[in-house]
This record gives sequence, C-alpha cells and structure tokens, in this order.
Amino acid sequence: MTGTTGTTGGSAVDDGARRVRVVLVDDHRMFRTGVQAEIGETARTGVEVVGEAADVDQAVTVITATRPEVVLLDVHLPGGGGVEVLRRCAPLMAAAENPVRFLALSVSDAAEDVIGVIRGGARGYVTKTITGTDLVDSVFRVQEGDAVFSPRLAGFVLDAFASTDAPPVDEDLDRLTQREREVLRLIARGYAYKEIAKQLFISVKTVESHVSAVLRKLQLSNRHELTRWATARRLV
Repeated sequence: MTGTTGTTGGSAVDDGARRVRVVLVDDHRMFRTGVQAEIGETARTGVEVVGEAADVDQAVTVITATRPEVVLLDVHLPGGGGVEVLRRCAPLMAAAENPVRFLALSVSDAAEDVIGVIRGGARGYVTKTITGTDLVDSVFRVQEGDAVFSPRLAGFVLDAFASTDAPPVDEDLDRLTQREREVLRLIARGYAYKEIAKQLFISVKTVESHVSAVLRKLQLSNRHELTRWATARRLV
C-alpha cells in the first residue's frame, strides 16, 4: 500500500488504550499478508487481526466466529463478492450491542462498486493505495461509527443518495465479470500488462486472457478502441 488519502503524518503509534479487533477479507493471500504486516503489530497500532478469509463462505464463517469490531472487506471475492458478505452478515451489523462494522478496502474505485457496498451496509470505502497509517486511522474511525471514504469516492455516494433515479443499465458492461471490469479500467488508464498484473496480484498471462475476453464480449478490436469505449462511459 502506497500513496495517501490525505492525513496524518508519522507512524500509527498506539497510546496503550485504543484497541480494535479486525478481520481481513481478501482473495489474495499476499495482499492479506502485506496488510497484516502493515497494521497488525498491535503494540504499535492498536489493531489486532483476529481472522482472515479468502472468499464469501470463509468470510461469513470467520466473522461469525470471531465477532470483530471492524472487517476490512474486498469488493470482489469468489462466491458472490463483498455485497454477499454484507447481506449474510446483516444481523451482525444490526446487533444492538457490539455491532460488526465493515470498511471496504479495494483496488476498484468504480462508482458502482462503491455505491453497492455502501447500500449493503459498509461504513466506508478506501482504495488499496491508502497508507498503513491512514488505514489504521480509518479502522478506528469506523469502529467509532464514522463514515470513511477515500477523497474522490465520497462524491459517488453523495450523488447516488441524492438522486431518486436508479442508475441506468448498461447491457454491454453487464456482460463483463467484475475482474474483467477491473482490467478494462486499468487498460483504459494506460497501464501496461505487467503493471496491471502487479496491481491485481495476477499473472501477465491472466491479464492477457481477461483483455481478450473483454475485446470479444464488447466486439472491439484493440486496446485503443477499448479505451475510447471506456472513456465514453466515464469508466476511466
């Protein structure tokens, strides 16, 4: 995790009083390991990682068993995605005492992903470019009941809930899987295949397969046409 979402300087140092129990839900083991190393040193950060999960079923099982205060939830997961985890954990979120709160942590900054998990009950949404210091701060804020967003994402939520109109259905976009949409956006932003592979924790060969599938489904010929298609739909 690199970059910043605007905030506090220095390291996250625990004052000896703050504590928060967290479950990490992400289908990439290397990413979970990185987050654990970044924020899970409890004596320094106050964050205790009490469980991990890689798919929807694992997530529901671990969250139910450990009853953490905050869940760091990836949006795209095997078994139905983050929204399905939220749906199945709704009773835990609604508990009168010690509710489980969710903070989405995703590579995606797409409006539909942000709005989907917020409607599902998540208390916030930050992208994986967030720093470890800012992530610790975000976790504690969510624990306290605040809503937390990476700067540009808050506007998506405000716009969505200010409007009574349902978002239009894009049949072409609906043909793509969530992973294909992620690859599409990164290609349209000019990322090379190796950069996309690194960011999504997949192989270059898998990126190539996703790009081929996107071009076929959208009936496009090359990445330049794909970029124009994505730009016209404001997906970039």
